[in-house]
Amino acid sequence: MISLEQVQLLETKVAKAIDIVQRLSAQNAALTQEKNNLISKLDANQKRLDELEALIMSFKEDQGRIEDGIIAALDRLSQFEEAFENSLKDEVSPKKSAPKKAHSHSSDTSETENKKDEGAAESSSESSTENAKGKEFFEITEAEKSDDGELDIF
Repeated sequence: MISLEQVQLLETKVAKAIDIVQRLSAQNAALTQEKNNLISKLDANQKRLDELEALIMSFKEDQGRIEDGIIAALDRLSQFEEAFENSLKDEVSPKKSAPKKAHSHSSDTSETENKKDEGAAESSSESSTENAKGKEFFEITEAEKSDDGELDIF
């Protein structure tokens, strides 16, 4: 026969089992809630990651355009320097290439001097035009300056 002690022992074991099941059910519910929270955070982080990757691609494209702009500006500057150097060479070469010769006729001498004066006037006119272009190139307007006194190149 079953004794009262066995029934009481069974009753305590059933009570313990019920407590354990309730505690495990609460933990399971908490873990399920935590899992759902982590999934939503993961989705938000994935969305943010996608946004940042798009931003990085945009920055890379902008950097490429900036580099292309700088290279184009350097090319234009090189062309300007070459043109300026050529105009300086043109200015110097007529003076060196025409040595004075003694002529027997004074009218030939004055005619030659007049031609030299005209050439020098044309040369100085060309160089002053180049100098004016150079000044225009290097002049900085107030609109091109930034608030902190640095030049805005973009």
